[in-house]
Amino acid sequence: MIDAITKDFQERISEDELLNCMRCGFCLPACPTYIETQDEVHSPRGRISLMMAVRNGEIEEIEEVENSLNVCLGCRACEPACPAGVNYGHMLEESRAILKEHKQVPIKEKALRKATLNSLFQDTSKMEKATSLLGFYQRSGLQKTSRKLKVLNFFPEHMRQMERVLPDVPKRKNRSEAFRFKSHTGKTKVTVAMFKGCLMDTLFHETNQATIDLLNKAGCDVVIPDTQGCCGALHGHSGEKDGAIKQAKQNIAAFEQAWADYIITNAGGCGAFLHDYDHLLKRDHEWSERAQAFTYKIVDFSTILIDLDFTSEIALSLDEQIVTYQDSCHLRNVMHVYESPRELIKGIENVTYTEMSNADQCCGSAGIYNLTQPDMSMQILDSKMEKVEETKATTIVTTNPGCLLQMKLGIERQGQSDQVRAVHLADLLLEAM
Repeated sequence: MIDAITKDFQERISEDELLNCMRCGFCLPACPTYIETQDEVHSPRGRISLMMAVRNGEIEEIEEVENSLNVCLGCRACEPACPAGVNYGHMLEESRAILKEHKQVPIKEKALRKATLNSLFQDTSKMEKATSLLGFYQRSGLQKTSRKLKVLNFFPEHMRQMERVLPDVPKRKNRSEAFRFKSHTGKTKVTVAMFKGCLMDTLFHETNQATIDLLNKAGCDVVIPDTQGCCGALHGHSGEKDGAIKQAKQNIAAFEQAWADYIITNAGGCGAFLHDYDHLLKRDHEWSERAQAFTYKIVDFSTILIDLDFTSEIALSLDEQIVTYQDSCHLRNVMHVYESPRELIKGIENVTYTEMSNADQCCGSAGIYNLTQPDMSMQILDSKMEKVEETKATTIVTTNPGCLLQMKLGIERQGQSDQVRAVHLADLLLEAM
């Protein structure tokens, strides 16, 4: 098996790309797992060294390599810190895919992957049904009964806390299926196609609707292609490359029919993976050019609002409060969007914006990382909440569903749910409008 893994590493991971890493160490203070462990095995340059060793056939036991790659958040904070421009994230995902393809997956894990990545996240109707079940659990009294009987005590503490911070799921009839929304201004400045996502359009449907309302107010006609699906990020991050490619092709085909000026996202993780479709499909001659055309149009909603002078044309006001912002790692490190969310927040009257120390460092969510690596995730989150406390903010803003839940979890862990709130930027702006 080791020989087969080595062969795949040689064929699929560029030696030149690995050698681009100069081992300078600029990535170390940017890497959350290195900061927490002070262990080179859990640093970007350490992981690149392990990848090179596997490629050279110098490692016989693959478990340490697999563990090191799994502990990595995939936040890609090392990339903007790297003076050589090493594409660490691409190598990480390809390495995970290779190891997954050669691994004897336990039956339970195989069943879980099939039920989630290969079924739930590839079928919007199943995602709708799963969300509706969660809504029934919340509204029927089952949630109150479960808490009263302490049924949730059978789950780990961080999962019990996560259950308490899940948003209230709107009834299915209130989750609209409209596919076109006309500008409120009467004068269309641009036509945009919105990527609605799977979690964003079910668990966070109200945030999607808020985003549409903001875009309409800014002068955008909004089109929502009905054949789009999950972005494939969870597949790509988990080594399920074939599943990610399948989702990419579905979405490219769906948005080609929209004839929009831009494709808008409001979830940093989704946006970054959509932004990388050109890399994902670069070896597919039929799809590579189509993928490049797709990724060229990807824009975060905060960027388009700034480009359309939203804050100067729309009056925004809230009750007096201190607000801080937690970057979505992928929005900042892959899409390079960090100024526009801050500018939008600062444009709200009565808001005192306080920059959080190390706001660009990961909160520990990282997709499903807080479920697969709970100890490290909670260690990173607790460090993050110390930075939040220093700002004295009563509102934490972010731009990604996983980050939002993680920050809500951090507030819950500190027992500050009655004093501090976490909110998506789109919801904050709509509230201010």
